Amino acid sequence: MNFGWYLLWFIVAVSLLVTVHEFGHFWVARRLGFKVLRFSVGFGRPLLEHTARDGTVFAIAAIPLGGYVKMLDEREGHVDPPDLPRSFTRKPPWQRILVLLAGPAFNIAFAILVLWIMLWAKGSIEDLRPIVGDIHKGSIAERADLHPRDEILAIGNDTNRSRPLGQRDVIFGLLDAVSGDGAVTLTVRGQDQRTRQVTLVIGDSAARRKLTEPTALVTDGLGFDFWDPPRPAIVTATAQGGPGEKAGIKGGDAILDLNGQTVKTFNEIADVISQMKPGDSVSIRYLRDHSEHTTRATVGSIKGANGKPRPTLGVLSSRPAPQYMVTVKLGPISALGAAANEAWDMTLLQGRLVWRMMMGQVSLKNLNGPLSIAEFAGESASGGTVSFLSFLVLISLSLGFLNLLPIPILDGGQIVYQLAEWLKGSPVSEQAQVLGQQVGFALLILLMGVALFNDIVRQIG
Repeated sequence: MNFGWYLLWFIVAVSLLVTVHEFGHFWVARRLGFKVLRFSVGFGRPLLEHTARDGTVFAIAAIPLGGYVKMLDEREGHVDPPDLPRSFTRKPPWQRILVLLAGPAFNIAFAILVLWIMLWAKGSIEDLRPIVGDIHKGSIAERADLHPRDEILAIGNDTNRSRPLGQRDVIFGLLDAVSGDGAVTLTVRGQDQRTRQVTLVIGDSAARRKLTEPTALVTDGLGFDFWDPPRPAIVTATAQGGPGEKAGIKGGDAILDLNGQTVKTFNEIADVISQMKPGDSVSIRYLRDHSEHTTRATVGSIKGANGKPRPTLGVLSSRPAPQYMVTVKLGPISALGAAANEAWDMTLLQGRLVWRMMMGQVSLKNLNGPLSIAEFAGESASGGTVSFLSFLVLISLSLGFLNLLPIPILDGGQIVYQLAEWLKGSPVSEQAQVLGQQVGFALLILLMGVALFNDIVRQIG
């Protein structure tokens, strides 16, 4: 994908989520009687403006990378006496806190809403069962006596879950546990159907931090792979603009062989393609409507889990058999509950990981800057509506959480000032506020610098 495509969807995502955030501030402020002077989507020169009857100016500005809500504030200039009761500083601290909380709250509510719609439309939560595949020699997993085909049933004391663990649950649970004290107890069920407990031990703090780097946790770190259940070599769909689509492959086609090598499962297709290089030509024999056909495709490239390009045919596999899946059926009410629980769990995990990052327990390489986020936006948009909506959910939750951090130039820092005023009965001194702003700005610049450095390192491989 080209940079223009990434930039387009980055702007779409940022504009939408910032508008949601600022609308939260705006809506609650209006309900509590604050005088709102301006609601702008974007910065810089206004492209469109509309002045409402109450004097609020709504604007769309030329730089679509943010936005703001400007309220009447006597600290910023003269305020007519009749308007003083509606000034930000004249409102009670608890009302100001509600206004400040509203932006992050709307981001989190937006994520829950989108996730609810997605789950309700799908009607279920699905994931692969977390069955262990290969165990690497001399690895942490081997020393813990983890065996191939063990199924992970629980992590730690989390044995009373409302639904079975899926692979995604296990990855997040392992990341949380590894970044903590480094000892991870797993409840597993072996091929003999007996349940037992194994403990993965990573005693060294540097080794634990290394495991929290992107893509370093399972295969290269703990030393095991998830088992990939067999899937029939029947194509369900082709990636838009991918090699398979260009070669004329369609959903429902059964691939029979590649370069004369017989394949019966998608695992075998992946094995054959993995031995090739992007740009190689491959002959494909396939079955469509009981008739055999042959075509040629040029192997493409896609970014792998480690961030490096890998060869791809651009065809999507069928689902594994039901016995290899974790499936929970959802109605409208249960989908809403599942969406709220997912948002809550992800926000708590973010909080723990950010704290541990500050304590040096989690790698700073997890910080993503604008280049990575733009790339994720473009790639998720290429994956279709569901993929892009899932990206929006993650970024909206992150935006809501990060704005609650007690850094003075963020909503969380301003909330701290209002709480201090509420408790002491008078505003925080201007000198303290200026110092806080300077410290907060320095912290953000430092974080952005680390994130941008990570972006550049990823881009150069």
